[in-house]
Amino acid sequence: MNLLQRVFYFFLQIQEKALTKKLNKHLKTYSSNSTSKTVMSTGVTMTLQAETEKNKELVKKNVTDIVKGCNNDSDKLLAYVESKGTKVIKLDNADKLLYAIKEEEGLVTELKGLEALYINIITNSGFSFKSEPMFIMRNGDIDKYYMAHQFYKWYAMKMNLPGFDFISQKLFKIYLNSDEPILSNLNLDEMVGLKEAINRDQEATNFALEIAKSKEGSKKVLDKMKNDGGANV
Repeated sequence: MNLLQRVFYFFLQIQEKALTKKLNKHLKTYSSNSTSKTVMSTGVTMTLQAETEKNKELVKKNVTDIVKGCNNDSDKLLAYVESKGTKVIKLDNADKLLYAIKEEEGLVTELKGLEALYINIITNSGFSFKSEPMFIMRNGDIDKYYMAHQFYKWYAMKMNLPGFDFISQKLFKIYLNSDEPILSNLNLDEMVGLKEAINRDQEATNFALEIAKSKEGSKKVLDKMKNDGGANV
């Protein structure tokens, strides 16, 4: 075998390994996170999440108690968030600054790359391509039900419920902001992570609506549901 042939076969082997690795990711039949496991076999998908369910109940109970204790006051809830080590930033035009990287006011989960650098710069958090989770809000009054929704997600994240890792949240934002289907390009870990991120958002939405229902009555809540909208599976 001459030198040219050896070089050709060397790169062919590299390409074959890369393709095999990519194929194995998409054919993977087992996925797990901190509190649940998903196993796939022919025609059957089984998810084991007893610990996740237990933690969800604990999250809802604790958040209900905290929100009641703070009288659903947004400033008090933000003070609680800050007391637990999560940075809270108030910025003029926060909504416009966040829109530049397709983020919304409230809980901004971990970011990486240029988006993280941007967040770190506008919040005076240093010069890094990785950012920590933080609350970013505009100055002024904060809608108490929106704050309850964001607070619920933050507490769920602090309790290590799945769906808040960088990849799952990135996919969730694509899911929310795109009309194009994305599931066909995802491997099992990514699909499970996206599902968990959607679940956490729905749980937070349901919690905020329950508070609104108890405070304002069913008619106003239905109007809120029509106008606000959340993530739907």
